[in-house]
Amino acid sequence: MDEFAIIRRLTEGRQTPAFQKERGIVTGIGDDAAVANLTSGCQLVMTCDTMTEEIHFKKITMRDTDIGYKAMAAAVSDIAAMGAIPRYALISLSFPKGTVLDKIESIYKGLYECADRFKVVIAGGDTTSAVQGITVAVTIIGEVERGKALLRSVAKPGDVLFATGFLGLSAAGLQYLLDRGIPSGEWDEHSVTEAHSALVRAHCRPDPQIEAGQLLQRSGICHALNDVSDGLASEAWEIAEASGVGIDLIEERIPVAGELLVYAQQRELDALDFILYGGEDYQLVGTMREEHAAAMQAKFREAGLALHIIGYVQTQPRGVRLVQSGGKVVSLEKKGYNHF
Repeated sequence: MDEFAIIRRLTEGRQTPAFQKERGIVTGIGDDAAVANLTSGCQLVMTCDTMTEEIHFKKITMRDTDIGYKAMAAAVSDIAAMGAIPRYALISLSFPKGTVLDKIESIYKGLYECADRFKVVIAGGDTTSAVQGITVAVTIIGEVERGKALLRSVAKPGDVLFATGFLGLSAAGLQYLLDRGIPSGEWDEHSVTEAHSALVRAHCRPDPQIEAGQLLQRSGICHALNDVSDGLASEAWEIAEASGVGIDLIEERIPVAGELLVYAQQRELDALDFILYGGEDYQLVGTMREEHAAAMQAKFREAGLALHIIGYVQTQPRGVRLVQSGGKVVSLEKKGYNHF
């Protein structure tokens, strides 16, 4: 089977022409490049995210459909962090010759599952052979009202720091799967204990916060925004450095999911370490003026979403600190997952 036959097998019939036309596609998969109509009064928002075998996923941590779903979700999350709407995706997929095509189809099934959930058109991409391992790269093109993108560089002294949802579950789920060591083809949700299912879901099927990002963008009161891909400490550092401010995290205000607390206690580990340094939660962390926080939390509750006030933005010192129970202040290292 040649490259074009493989592409047809992976993409044909996945998204209807009517859906693609409704989303602005003029020419999609099948030509040298895709063509789409731009929305008047909007700016393009573009991002790319890559997942590589043995770096981002292993046979004992991710099923094939999860690989595709998470690759799309990670890129969509970057769009959420800008307060933008994801529109189009380009997929670059590399795999060794001899790879069973059913495996690649399953990866594409996961890609489309996530894309369809967020109404993203998969408009094209590239497929190549690789010497070893599978690599999936997802480029997302989104849009946001002109001049209204949410940046990490605009936190202001006096702001509160907020986070959506719970953090740390994905890293705990990864550790659980690594310790369990069962090949991905031999486990599913039913083989994972109920106590650990939330951790595994958080790692394998993350939930990018598009709705939360849109709420924050439309409110007009959100200052800085970032998605949590490398851990809360790392993302807070990114905001602090980009904005030239200091950030104090208040330990007792950082919410801890019950499932994470139980897992950490069972392993005699600190749940806060998963939250600060784990990553791949794809929740949002950002800042706003303190006087707007209560009203924003009410809007989130109405939407069935969570917004936690977890810290403050300071003028000095620059960097990130943890204010522990009892008032002790600890400087947090700028660390999380780092490829290099």
